[in-house]
Amino acid sequence: MEEAQFVRLINEHQGIIHKISRLYRDSPEDREDLFQEIVFQLWKSLPSFREKAAFSTWMYRIALSTAISAFRKKRPDIRYTAALPDALEEPPESHDRRERLFGALRKLNDADKALITLYLEDLSYHEIAEISGISENHVGVKLNRIKQKIQQLLKH
Repeated sequence: MEEAQFVRLINEHQGIIHKISRLYRDSPEDREDLFQEIVFQLWKSLPSFREKAAFSTWMYRIALSTAISAFRKKRPDIRYTAALPDALEEPPESHDRRERLFGALRKLNDADKALITLYLEDLSYHEIAEISGISENHVGVKLNRIKQKIQQLLKH
């Protein structure tokens, strides 16, 4: 895959990276750092993309793995873009609900965050199983438990 095609695919699917960054990091600066680290890891892992699965499936696998793992060493301050695109404007009540949901999601453990992120992206149980490495049946069981946890967190 050529660099131009890679950049086009990243631009098409950058929403995936934004959501994972927002879910796994609290501050805007940390989110930007994670966004850039994910893009770096995607570029570095590009030779492993065999096009057996969709680009977005492969991207989720790399992005979640990057988000979950701690930064092993500090990288130099590399800027891939001048700034991250701003989120779409939304009504205040929508913003408040979204922030409460993200707050509840951040309280989940990393494995649960990964599964619910994929579920919220409307991936099928089969696709989630493929990305996460667990069976489709186990995906269903885990997602039901995660939904119950989220409901409890939102009540408080």
